[in-house]
Amino acid sequence: MKHQHGFSLLEVIAAMLLLAIAFAALMKVAGGAIALSRNAAAHDEAALWARSLLDSAFVTEPVAPGSRSGRFNDRYRWTLDVTPWQVPGTPPGGGGALQLYRLDLAVQWGSAAHPQTAHFDTLRLGQPQAPAGGAP
Repeated sequence: MKHQHGFSLLEVIAAMLLLAIAFAALMKVAGGAIALSRNAAAHDEAALWARSLLDSAFVTEPVAPGSRSGRFNDRYRWTLDVTPWQVPGTPPGGGGALQLYRLDLAVQWGSAAHPQTAHFDTLRLGQPQAPAGGAP
């Protein structure tokens, strides 16, 4: 009898099992990459919305401390907090004609079960607020 060369059934099954495991791992990595791409795109869109809002905030009206909120569209919503900001190391109410205000913007999106938030802040120059009961 001639000696035949080839693969046994056990070797073929083992090779297919290794191929299946490698394919499953590759699909998991590809799925993770797709999820990361989707997450990055959502953060990019949030950043674009934030830049648009922060660039246009208080352009046609004076800067006023307080909180505002709204929606960009059905998916993205925002909350803007405006507070007076004092340069560290300077006395409060330096008597200047201008005041710095901190604009802290939070952009939220996603489901209520898994919300995502991105925070953006900037400083804006404006007129100081008159004290309550204002002096003439």
